[in-house]
Amino acid sequence: MTTENDAFTAATAALRQLLALLAADAPAEQLARPAAQARAAGAGPHDQDVIDEATRTALDIQRTLAQRRRREAELAALFDTASDLAALRDLDSVLRAIVHRARTLLGTDVAYLTLNDPAAGDTFMRVTAGSVSAKFQQLRLGMGEGLGGLVAQTARPYASPDYRTDHRFKHTGTIDEGVGEEGLRGILGVPLRVGRRVIGVLFAADRTPRDFAPEAIALLSSLADHAAVAIDSARLLEETRSALVELNAANGTARAHSDALHRAADAHDRLTDLVLRGGAVDDVAREIAALLGGGLAIHDADGTELARLKTGPVTLSEQGIEASRRGGRAVPVDGSWVCAVLAGPELLGSLVLTGRADLTDADRHLFERAGLVTALLLLLRRSVAEAEDRVRGELLDDLLTAQQPGGHRTTGSLTLRARKLDIHLARPHTVLVLTCDPALRSRLLTEAARRARLLGGLAGTRSGHTVLLAPTSHPGALAQELAHELTRGLGTPITVGAAGPATGPEHLPHTHDEAHRCLQALEALGRTGDGAALTDLGFLGVLLGDRTDITGYVDRVLGPVLAYDAQRGTELARTLTAYFHHGASLARAKDALHVHVNTVVQRLDRVAQLLGPDWNTPGKALEIQVALRLYRLAEQGRDGSVP
Repeated sequence: MTTENDAFTAATAALRQLLALLAADAPAEQLARPAAQARAAGAGPHDQDVIDEATRTALDIQRTLAQRRRREAELAALFDTASDLAALRDLDSVLRAIVHRARTLLGTDVAYLTLNDPAAGDTFMRVTAGSVSAKFQQLRLGMGEGLGGLVAQTARPYASPDYRTDHRFKHTGTIDEGVGEEGLRGILGVPLRVGRRVIGVLFAADRTPRDFAPEAIALLSSLADHAAVAIDSARLLEETRSALVELNAANGTARAHSDALHRAADAHDRLTDLVLRGGAVDDVAREIAALLGGGLAIHDADGTELARLKTGPVTLSEQGIEASRRGGRAVPVDGSWVCAVLAGPELLGSLVLTGRADLTDADRHLFERAGLVTALLLLLRRSVAEAEDRVRGELLDDLLTAQQPGGHRTTGSLTLRARKLDIHLARPHTVLVLTCDPALRSRLLTEAARRARLLGGLAGTRSGHTVLLAPTSHPGALAQELAHELTRGLGTPITVGAAGPATGPEHLPHTHDEAHRCLQALEALGRTGDGAALTDLGFLGVLLGDRTDITGYVDRVLGPVLAYDAQRGTELARTLTAYFHHGASLARAKDALHVHVNTVVQRLDRVAQLLGPDWNTPGKALEIQVALRLYRLAEQGRDGSVP
């Protein structure tokens, strides 16, 4: 028993020692000692297995920690490199710093960098670190030749454990001689890219065979990315310096040009900062107009005015916008300047500058920069609008989804979601269903979404139709307004069926169904391009509605007549009934009423004053007759008599 306790104590001590060594970051050979000591102390097989397993786990943890420390050190070095490169302005200094840091980070014998020569169609050695061969330092590689030419051609990293025996690459005598004289074996090359353009290749190489791990390839690629930006920035700075040196012969011009550059850069920064801080189109217009000292109008791609400052309404020149779009420059048009607002090839809108017919080159460039900033603003606005429209469309779809048999509509959740979008479903809302030519449905949805935002409602698609939910108690008027405005704006008939108002999410699915039936009725009646609610379709609306409002229908058609009879004790409604019952015959009507024919004529004249002069047209007469019959049925029902 004592022997077992001793073994257990030895095992416990070994595990504690192992943890202490791991915490102290001891080397791997020390981590193996506790297992050996436990074995010597007579630990049992089971305890020994536990200690051995713990030792293996500790070694794995140590390796993982070492890898992470190494990665952290590499990342820190990479960040330091980026900071160093950003501080450099001379291209040669940048290139030397790049190859030096590549050699240091990867611990290779040699690092070097080649740059592409677009005119010659090849890539040439630009700078080296650790190289001793003059022939190697003067190498030029054709596209696709050797490892470097292949990297430059394909824009992909390549690694060779031993270039001399690696036949994956196209070997040439010149390249092999230079590499052989330098004594290089293991070579890794990664592309230097600015956007999609490859400007050169960065290499790390050893004079002994080396199998480059993926981590090394990734590290050198990251350095190459920073280096490419630094090279391009340094190159641009050098080009700027060269331009300033050439312009130095005319000091006044140079100063004016420098001032213009500073002004343009400052304006660009101010405008960009304004956009990124959430400025509106009006704010950008105000800033541009102040910078250029003129009036400004901003329009979207459809010609809709987004902002206007210090100028009257502007008539857009389609030819001017197209010329600016093709050339990518601002163009003069009838004493004004027009600049297309572009995102790649896509036209987002236009800027029109007035009151500056004598725009200088510097101000023209500034105006064009304003177009770029405006494009950024419009893209941001569109992205936000699209995201918001998706959320609103999903909510609308959920609101219009009818309850399934045995299902449960979570109206409370829907109400909360709507309130987050500043939509209060407790207020009366109208559902409108819109349709047009299938080819223009996407444009119709875009316009409907824009209208929904203006109205404080929702827009989306359902069953192939565009649907709009708007806070209003007048569905017919809104439907007619939308139909006319959208038809004019899209250049194609837009038909709009409406229903409502509905209060609360539980009524919206039925209201949507009614609006859809109204749309079908409009199409069946040949009223394409029109808008209405079922209540606007007379007795047809009564027939199609699922919430039949006979009293409301009678009141809309006969209300003035019934009110007149009630106030004055006249019999206009009875006279109308007799008149229509006897085939619109005055003589037969006066006999049925037992009055003089002049009395019938006088009563019908009063009806014309109350219902309008078209009361006796076929369509209106039919409406009145239906209303009279419904009124009589309602009166008989209230009296308890059988009709």
